[in-house]
Amino acid sequence: MDRKSLKILLAAPRGFCAGVDRAIQIVERALEKYGAPVYVRHEIVHNKFVVDGLREKGAVFVDELDEIPDNSHPVIFSAHGVAKSVPQEAQRRKMFYIDATCPLVSKVHREAECHYKSGEQVILIGHAGHPEVIGTMGQLPEGAALLVECAEDIARIKGQIHDPNALAYCTQTTLSVDDTAEIVTMLQKTFPAIKGLKKEDICYATTNRQAAMKVIASLSDIVMVLGAPNSSNSNRLVEVASQNGCSRAMLVQRVSDIDWNAFEGVNVLGLSAGASAPEILIEEVIEKAREYFDVELEEVAITQEDVTFKLPKMFA
Repeated sequence: MDRKSLKILLAAPRGFCAGVDRAIQIVERALEKYGAPVYVRHEIVHNKFVVDGLREKGAVFVDELDEIPDNSHPVIFSAHGVAKSVPQEAQRRKMFYIDATCPLVSKVHREAECHYKSGEQVILIGHAGHPEVIGTMGQLPEGAALLVECAEDIARIKGQIHDPNALAYCTQTTLSVDDTAEIVTMLQKTFPAIKGLKKEDICYATTNRQAAMKVIASLSDIVMVLGAPNSSNSNRLVEVASQNGCSRAMLVQRVSDIDWNAFEGVNVLGLSAGASAPEILIEEVIEKAREYFDVELEEVAITQEDVTFKLPKMFA
């Protein structure tokens, strides 16, 4: 019996970004240099495969600093960034801490602070409860920043604006490029004097992965994004696929989540991975697909990424 053919369109770029790669290296280098355990506040990046792998090497993940019983071992802050109160608390406790915040997130922190110091009220475009949003808003005194998740929120916050002529916005780095542009347009229409960057704070990796997804989505019968349910950039990729021609777009953590019986009538699978998902997860899906189909691979590349971020000086 002839096996059905399946074409897999591989989005490129996909998977690890420079900030994620740097954060993981920081944990690995800390384990090599200081030995286990090394404590990590929150998931270093939003991916269970990555976190489990680091845990096996000796990393201990905690929610808060008061869960750490021994100050003789380093604690690492995740790639998403933390509020100012976290390193202040670590200093008070005389902890040795290492900051693995993505440099592009740190850039947003500095922007928010500069706006605040200039007397401007800050509007942050982002998702409530996301660690990056908590960290960015935590750079400013409580109440100094207003959160906007969607265009409809703008009307809600109008009564909280102190001076429409002293207003600025920043954005979370992992948002939908198109949705954020819509919100920024509405902010500028509502508050003509609002300040912001000519280019939003959405990072290069998020932008590139979404652009690649737009290309493969309309060509695919099903799109799968490898990533974690709490990964903002991974979820945005699924939304982008749905908004750009693929009605069957889904997020999967591992190949074991895939129901291959659902591939009846599917000729083309679009495949990508969020910025915190390693390439091995993509490879697992391709290898498994070969058990069911005659697979034809085609990589659809929109750009080459060559961004790297330096490790902290202690690891140089």
